[in-house]
Amino acid sequence: MLLLFNKPYGVLCQFTDHSATPRRTLAEFIDVPDVYAAGRLDYDSEGLLLLTDDGALAHRLTDPRHRLPKTYLVQVEGVPSDQALAALRAGIALNDGPTLPADVEPLDAAPAGLWPRDPPVRFRKTVPDRWLELTIREGRNRQVRRMTAAVGLPTLRLVRIRIGEYALGDLAPGAWRAIMPSPSVPHRSRR
Repeated sequence: MLLLFNKPYGVLCQFTDHSATPRRTLAEFIDVPDVYAAGRLDYDSEGLLLLTDDGALAHRLTDPRHRLPKTYLVQVEGVPSDQALAALRAGIALNDGPTLPADVEPLDAAPAGLWPRDPPVRFRKTVPDRWLELTIREGRNRQVRRMTAAVGLPTLRLVRIRIGEYALGDLAPGAWRAIMPSPSVPHRSRR
C-alpha cells in the first residue's frame, strides 16, 4: 500500500513526539495502521509525503542510489540572478560536500492553486520575493534550503509537489489518498 499525503506546515513526519513540548504528528491525520513515512519532509516544509507498509518499497523510494527526482515549489527572499540559477543548475558546494546539479526554473508568479500557509510567511514591503520550481535527485538534510541560502536566496516557503512519478495533485493540506504503487518505481536487479 502507498499513501500520498499533503503534509501541512508544522507537522512532524512521524506518528509520535516525545519532546517536552509536543508537536503535531502524522497521527492527527492518518489512521491507517502499520504505515510509515518513506523519506522525510522537514517540520517547517509542506507538501507531498509518501507512506507505505512495504519496507522494500520504502527502500526503493528512498535509496539515494536511485536518484529519484523530488520537485519543490520554493519561495525565496530576493530576486534570483542568472548567476544564482546557474550555480544551482551546476551543483552547490555545501559543508557536507557538493550537491548534484538541480533543475531550476524561476516562476513569473506564485503557483496557481497553492493554498495559503498557516501561519503565513512574513511579508516585508522592502524585500522582494520570488518563486522557483526546483528538482533535486538527493535527499540531504534541509538540502533545498541550504542550496538556496548558498546562492543568497533564503527559503521562505518550501512545498514538495512531486517524488518521481507521484504528484501531489489536488490533495488539500492534511488530506491523503491510497494508491497502488507503480511498477516503474526503481528497483535493484537481483544478481
